[in-house]
Amino acid sequence: MNPSTHFATLARYNAWATRRLLDAVAQLPEADYRRDVGLFFRSIHGTLNHLLVGEQLLWFPRFAEGVSPRLALDDEAEPDRARLAQRLSEGTARWAPLIASWPAGRFDGVLSYTTTRGEPAALPFAATLTHVFNHGTHHRGQITAALTALGQPCPVIDLVYMLQEESRPS
Repeated sequence: MNPSTHFATLARYNAWATRRLLDAVAQLPEADYRRDVGLFFRSIHGTLNHLLVGEQLLWFPRFAEGVSPRLALDDEAEPDRARLAQRLSEGTARWAPLIASWPAGRFDGVLSYTTTRGEPAALPFAATLTHVFNHGTHHRGQITAALTALGQPCPVIDLVYMLQEESRPS
């Protein structure tokens, strides 16, 4: 498989699953949205904020610009609930064009960056990009479990459902 095609699929999935999750989360009362439900970043808000920090404010600049912002993984980047959802949606849409801009050989390279602790790192490019999308899947799964625990319906966000949706005739 062409790595560009593979990662374009993961980028589409990331955007699709995030939109579906945000639609479900939008139905939550504010108290449930901000309640400590035992997630690593405590609340649904804290976990969505972490996704913004990790995926959009740390990893995207590393891949797109070769810069490593100095942020902590639990910095509150966006306290406003509606603005956080908007920034997450907009951010997920930026990955596909970035991936399309890379030559095929880029996926065989190395990503050099600085960690959140200020240490230099160099990792396999494709495996690290896989991490970005896997990380989002991990935390979306935590949020769907929290929705279930709060007695709320959770969206179906498995990759195969996006692929089935895309394969249906228009």
